[in-house]
Amino acid sequence: MTDQLYFLGIGGIGMSALARWHRHHGATVAGHDRTATALTAALEAEGIAVDTTGREDALPPDLLDDLHAGRTDRWTIVRTPAVPEDFPLLVRLREAGFPILKRSELLGRITADRPLLAVAGTHGKTTTSTLLAHLLQQNGTPVEAFLGGIARSTGTNLLVADPEEPHPWTVAEADEFDRSFLTLHPRHAVITSADADHLDIYGTSDALHRAMVDFAAQVEP
Repeated sequence: MTDQLYFLGIGGIGMSALARWHRHHGATVAGHDRTATALTAALEAEGIAVDTTGREDALPPDLLDDLHAGRTDRWTIVRTPAVPEDFPLLVRLREAGFPILKRSELLGRITADRPLLAVAGTHGKTTTSTLLAHLLQQNGTPVEAFLGGIARSTGTNLLVADPEEPHPWTVAEADEFDRSFLTLHPRHAVITSADADHLDIYGTSDALHRAMVDFAAQVEP
């Protein structure tokens, strides 16, 4: 895992939280999103460069230099499933040989060695995870949180712990879309609901329920 990351779809709520987390922990972070929003403006205000053109020449200079020189070991490309497989910039970076991670894979790596509280379900993930993170924080428990919305109490979708705390709890939404939650191995988990959803991915409600069971099986005994 490199300390220079480029996010394709950085304006997404989950992607922006991951970008912010890495920026907070000292990584070089930049990204692309097709639309400028209040969230991408907030990222730029925090020092994260955001491009909305999708052009190769709009990549960060260091990444562009590495691309042209054939160096692929200094940057990690992070993508959201919302970015089409044939998106030209994704195709170019993949064919050049850069390591490419899905958003869920990156979250899985961050939380692999941390006590994780994961909130799954077809409804209520953001509300439940925000409440959980708030309760822990107000109780004085070291916690980091990746939220699927902007919390009114903090104005952000990310909570970061004091750097003096070596093993904070992590609260994260466990998204069933694209079976993303199967990259997580939580200490504890919540499944709020299991209505038929994302049938473009699962095909049937039974297949979705089986994925929920698989997720539950990954919770630590």
